[in-house]
Amino acid sequence: METRIANVRKVFEPLKVDGILVTNGFNMEYLTGFTGGMGDGLVLVGKDKIALITDDRYEDEYREKLADTSIELLVTRNYWGVAMAAAKRFKIERLGFEDSIMFRDFDYLDENFDGVDIVPIPSLFETIREVKEPDEVIRIRRAAEVAVAGFNAFLPQLHVGMTEREVANLLDRVMKEHGADKPSFDTIVASGARAALPHGTYTDKVIEAGELVTIDFGYYVDGYTSDVTRTIAFGQPDDEMAKVYDTVKAAHDAAIDALQIGRPVSEVDQAARSVIDDAGYADNFTHSTGHGIGLDIHEGPIVSKLADASDTVRDNMILTIEPGIYLSNVGGVRIEDDILIQTVGNENLTQGIPTELIVIDK
Repeated sequence: METRIANVRKVFEPLKVDGILVTNGFNMEYLTGFTGGMGDGLVLVGKDKIALITDDRYEDEYREKLADTSIELLVTRNYWGVAMAAAKRFKIERLGFEDSIMFRDFDYLDENFDGVDIVPIPSLFETIREVKEPDEVIRIRRAAEVAVAGFNAFLPQLHVGMTEREVANLLDRVMKEHGADKPSFDTIVASGARAALPHGTYTDKVIEAGELVTIDFGYYVDGYTSDVTRTIAFGQPDDEMAKVYDTVKAAHDAAIDALQIGRPVSEVDQAARSVIDDAGYADNFTHSTGHGIGLDIHEGPIVSKLADASDTVRDNMILTIEPGIYLSNVGGVRIEDDILIQTVGNENLTQGIPTELIVIDK
């Protein structure tokens, strides 16, 4: 934590601030280990002092956790008032704030932080969090290991005639049996024509023979998440959807091959998109090729054709690669893996789940 706090203070001078107020739950956790979440507290970082401001629900836990750190714990139900007093005590004259805060909170800052100039700081922590520290890599690798073990244990229990809801509930139970804490988003189970919905949540639809089913899931383990998608066949798919699957698989592999340190992420996106375009499905790949993961399910950088040229692949990023093709009223395919970027060679953390088409033949 101390290294992370020091890294934040390094940007004070370039940003022309002498303090930053942190309100995003993931960013508070990144700096202090506080897992209460957004709305449960604030973190105030000054030039030589830092405070976690939260209420008495968390007092005992965090007095112990923060005892050997530089972080001061301020227990109150008046988060903003105590933050204002602490800002004066920390001698903060120009205070940066996360520009994702709600308007009512900005309005309070603007009206009540007398003698303190406030300035928005866009995406500061998100940029810092893009490159993972060694401990974060260990935790994400563990989350990926649980995802792989759980999914492979789940597959033999599938059969034609299950509903999407039954599949999602089964996956949740098996993942937790293998050590997952909780899902990081609502699991997607979309079968048949519904698989053309990239983010279609599960329903009570019955899965029929010959349908492809897209299953997109992520689970937290020790605070960090995985993010995996496989499209599997319940019986043999028709020729058209088999071609779609092979195209997505080729795009997935091309993007992973393109993950080279220093390369713009827009070029990684293009590596996948070119395969899909050449196969005649240019209009059917409707989202970015991937994104970072960590404390949150969607972190930077976004692997997109719209990304800035300065957004490049860097050592110790962990990026998803997830191209897809979606044919309205017919079906869809997406394949997603979690890739650790390293100078010594990238590591596919979820390669233990096959990307060749899995056929459930029962």
